[in-house]
Amino acid sequence: MPIILAIETSSELASCALLRDDVVLSRESSGVRTHSQAILPMVQELLAEAGIALADCAAIAYGSGPGSFTGVRTACGIAQGLAFGANLPVVPVVTLDAMALACHQQSAAADILAVLDARMGEVYWAQYHYADGLRAVLAPALSAPEAVAPQGSPAACGNGLSAYAEAFAGRDFAAAAQPLVMPHAVQIAQLARLALAAGATVTAAEAQPLYLRNKIAFTSAERRDINAEKAAQAAKAAGAPA
Repeated sequence: MPIILAIETSSELASCALLRDDVVLSRESSGVRTHSQAILPMVQELLAEAGIALADCAAIAYGSGPGSFTGVRTACGIAQGLAFGANLPVVPVVTLDAMALACHQQSAAADILAVLDARMGEVYWAQYHYADGLRAVLAPALSAPEAVAPQGSPAACGNGLSAYAEAFAGRDFAAAAQPLVMPHAVQIAQLARLALAAGATVTAAEAQPLYLRNKIAFTSAERRDINAEKAAQAAKAAGAPA
């Protein structure tokens, strides 16, 4: 079976995993500010433990997002660099997909709601059904916790549930929630193997992060342009006939 190297840095937990046959080796490190420094040494440790070179891998997988802006950029950039150097294809895997798979593996739940803290009073969330594989029922979205609207009564997982516990209190899925389930490279690798078999790969140059949220920090020049455009639109509206 193909060997998959996976990288995940979308949250406070950085992880990497090497999936070979049915054996998975993994490393993890906490502290989002050190993700860029921690991942490559962990990758080298995994390759050494497995006794293989990077070129022996069939693909490089990464958690594409959503998640921390810095984190998803870090994973994407490292995956691109490794793939360029070894001439390997890249497999982007949605972080919420990985959370849902982990939730299924831990609880055997068939209907799953993944909720990841997006900061700024919002969460990333998606709903899945597992039956001989994972299928998205509701695509990844960004919303206020109160606007999370799953179908039925799924098993819920992710740190968004604990970050906004008050907002989720009383919801059907909150009582048996698994808030400690987070995106991890182990599930990224497992999902990537399926994607690789289906031909769902991209080149290193084509790999992109999945943000969901629009850019939240602008330069002074960008702010001036935005304000000027808003002023022009307001003036046009004010001068328009009723």
